[in-house]
Amino acid sequence: MSEQDYKPTVAYLGPEASFTHVAATHLFGTKGLVPQPTIPDCIEAVTEGHVAYAIVPLENALEGSVPMTIDYLFHGSELFINAEISIPIEQHMMVNKKWKDDLERLESVRSHPHALAQCHKYLQYHYRRTPLIQTTSTAAAAKYISENPELCIAAIGNRLAAEKYGLHIAEENIHDFHFNHTRFVVLSLRKGHLEVPGHSELPKTTLMVKLPEDDRSGVLHQILSVFAWRKLNLSKIESRPMKTGLGNYFFIIDILESEEHPMMRGALEELAALNCTVRSFGSYFTYEQKPSR
Repeated sequence: MSEQDYKPTVAYLGPEASFTHVAATHLFGTKGLVPQPTIPDCIEAVTEGHVAYAIVPLENALEGSVPMTIDYLFHGSELFINAEISIPIEQHMMVNKKWKDDLERLESVRSHPHALAQCHKYLQYHYRRTPLIQTTSTAAAAKYISENPELCIAAIGNRLAAEKYGLHIAEENIHDFHFNHTRFVVLSLRKGHLEVPGHSELPKTTLMVKLPEDDRSGVLHQILSVFAWRKLNLSKIESRPMKTGLGNYFFIIDILESEEHPMMRGALEELAALNCTVRSFGSYFTYEQKPSR
């Protein structure tokens, strides 16, 4: 794809005021952002060249990896990670203002499945018998609430969503644990880090590693030793199903080093010598958004 084919636009999981929208504005500002209804739509938009970047959630501190992102990114995608940003997640219960004094009549609570899970204890204690409805994003839930004022229903989302869609925050900070952050990744067709100031000092490299087909004993130990003796620090290792049968897995490994570092180049060569299949998603930097309070 030529230079002129790239557009300065960013696909994000919308609608406006989703947590992904917050992450996108922190890195790219407010112009050129294109909301998408689902994570696959975000990834397909950048894969097909309709936008230059896509930003999607990858991992939450409480609920772990986002399976939809993992599936589309690691199974057949030709994309690279250009940056990651971690933002604090504060979940609030919101309703239309006409129902703010009638919460005991709630017919349902709507939000993204991860948001519902992050507030499990609160919902179990206060709304045990109230149906929980999953939506594509927290902002989609808030938007639906605002568009259906006749329904006594609630959404879980961030403060920006309440402001954007004119909702009343009935209960603040209902997430079960204080440290609740989500890691978002910026994807594109190009390898290379995002040129935005304010990133971490150390680069990070993400690898997908498939084990040798001979399935010999101790191979995972050998793979980890490749990084250990070179003193390459792993910030994450996760096994994911290959989707080819029970017991077939690949590994996602995050290393706190650039893939251009001599030790990293040596590690990749040794992994190849062990008959591992390795794909690098590139080296990039980490950004953080500080809590609003």
